[in-house]
Amino acid sequence: MAAEGPRSLFALSAAAVSRSMGALERDVWALPGHLLRGLLPLLTVFRLERAEGAARRAGLSTQPIWRKLWDDVMKTRPPNSETITCWRKKFLETFFSNVLHGVLDVSSDWRLNDHHFSPLLHSSPHVSQLTLCNMLQGAVELTAEHNQKVLENLAGSLRILKFQHLLSSDQSIRRSLVLLLHRLIHHGSVSQVSMYSWPVPDTVLLVLILSMSAGFWRSGNALVYHSSPCSLCREEDKAQSQESAQEQAERGRYDEREWSDGENQKGSPRAPEEADAEVNGYGADARLNSVLSRPRSPPLQNQVCEEASSEVPCDDTSIQGGSSPRCISDQLSCHPVLRKTRRRLKSAVGKKRRCLRRSRGPYADPEDLYDFVFTVAREDNSGLLDKDSATEGENAENWSTSSPGSLCTGHAGCKKRGGSAGIFSLKAAHRFRSVSTLELFSIPLTGETCRTLSNLLSSWVSLENLVLSYNESCLEQLEIRFPREPLHTAFLLPVLKASKSLQQLSLDSATLPCSQELGLLLEVLKECNPNLKKLSFHDVNLAEHQKEVLLLLQDPVLQEITFSFCRLFESSTTEFLSEIINTVKRNSSLKSLKLPGNRLGNHRLVALADIFSEDSSSSLCQLDVSSNCIKPDGLLEFTKKLEGHIQQRGGQIQFTHLRLFQNWLDQDAETAQEALRRLKAVCSVVNDSWDSSQAFADYISVM
Repeated sequence: MAAEGPRSLFALSAAAVSRSMGALERDVWALPGHLLRGLLPLLTVFRLERAEGAARRAGLSTQPIWRKLWDDVMKTRPPNSETITCWRKKFLETFFSNVLHGVLDVSSDWRLNDHHFSPLLHSSPHVSQLTLCNMLQGAVELTAEHNQKVLENLAGSLRILKFQHLLSSDQSIRRSLVLLLHRLIHHGSVSQVSMYSWPVPDTVLLVLILSMSAGFWRSGNALVYHSSPCSLCREEDKAQSQESAQEQAERGRYDEREWSDGENQKGSPRAPEEADAEVNGYGADARLNSVLSRPRSPPLQNQVCEEASSEVPCDDTSIQGGSSPRCISDQLSCHPVLRKTRRRLKSAVGKKRRCLRRSRGPYADPEDLYDFVFTVAREDNSGLLDKDSATEGENAENWSTSSPGSLCTGHAGCKKRGGSAGIFSLKAAHRFRSVSTLELFSIPLTGETCRTLSNLLSSWVSLENLVLSYNESCLEQLEIRFPREPLHTAFLLPVLKASKSLQQLSLDSATLPCSQELGLLLEVLKECNPNLKKLSFHDVNLAEHQKEVLLLLQDPVLQEITFSFCRLFESSTTEFLSEIINTVKRNSSLKSLKLPGNRLGNHRLVALADIFSEDSSSSLCQLDVSSNCIKPDGLLEFTKKLEGHIQQRGGQIQFTHLRLFQNWLDQDAETAQEALRRLKAVCSVVNDSWDSSQAFADYISVM
């Protein structure tokens, strides 16, 4: 018994010391290791966290104490506990979450209760992962004024933000969420946003989380923290304004010196700004920089569109309403020098784009008239697609409206499509820091939310990882535009395999590294996408993939196939064209074949008429041969051959639509008119009054 006395006395002393840590803390940290070892288990979690440095200096580990605290307080076995390397961080992170959501009562255990410390404030620096649930009560609590310091700590420590089992929320809760996301993502360190188990997602709330994760938000709407604008945004605006003013001052001094030198040498009477603007564009650049670098506050008055070449202002009303900001064209209209500069900038951009397209790829040859046709056609292939929808009209209504909460990329087409007042324009939004990983698990994605996500991805430059799991069971249409890089089927195939209801697939500007890649893609489409009806390739080089092209044309399920600017006949033989014709003749399910921009020429067009010969089983209704170097005499010969096949079949033919945009029909107007007149007696013909000579002159002028 005598041997146990000192230990009991030590325990009593240690307990007394632990109760007086407020006054004795500094002296306690200086105790020798053998005394500190017995004292540490008697401290509250707050004092224990502060003791970490002293314990390390004394050669002691606090890990066993934190592990025991976990067992005593949490009373659960954490998942993957064998991989936990720091029980202190694990405990304090979970402690923070449980206190925030009201799951843990700190008064239930003396080790959790110390009136000298705030549980949230003290544990927040250790939180790298946080989950918000249900009605987002946690977001409301964290953005409360008394937790401002907590939010600042999280902005530095939090890396992963998760949302789980969310419910619909009112405007005040969404405003709190906006403040939280703005601080933690735009001005914080969050790099991953994950959403889980949202069977009936609130569209407005989902779009809000997605758009702010992508770094987009109109700060004039909700970024007011306790009746004052975001201080970090104000600081950035102030620094940006000062930098802009300094640049303008330096530019002004430079312009003044240049003007002075020029006046001494030439005696020119013009104003210095106008002189420099017309010679070097310096004056216009300075004013343009002034417009583009104005402070964001008030944002609805100083907002400008991202592209100076846009002349049609985009509808720009947020989810919660608001007026439209002025587009840059309005800003420029006040300055005649800037109007001139804008015209020069647009011209330069157009020339640069044409030059780039002319030189793309190993087959570009300035002396090849065919290349000229495809260069010009690619300039406006998006317009060609718009004509597609406008002419046929079957699917136009699907894209004509946007409900509140959807996103608009801000191009001129928004006005044409008549988007609703609820559209949130990406061009009207400020760009902030964005996350690099987005994960969506078990969240049904409608067509609207898919379009929203697609618009965001087009400008989400920091996104490195996108995970969509168990969301695509109802996905019917998928369009993927590649940055002219190799198509990695290892990433695309799992998406296709999960999209059992897929009916339309469009691949734009992809590079196929080898025929095996395309073969794998076609194999998966055949096995996993039995409902696929429409398949489109645009600006994908298929010159060396003739076998795969023929396999696609044999598919008994596909009803519409598009090979747009795919160089089908660039290195082919006459046998390949014959194989295409015979394959289409045997395919009774294919209704539409679109071949714009594939260098058909007159002789190949005439050969295509054999698709409708007497021995054909084809049900082809629509044929698109736009941008294919077709001349009037070739079109007339095609017409005569088609008329002969129709006569042989007793007038029984299903062919109803022929598209002829951007061909050389202006070279012989009389022959072209005769061909079109005879064709229109057979089918509906859609063409344009394309001036090939003027387009060629424009092409030559930029060579």
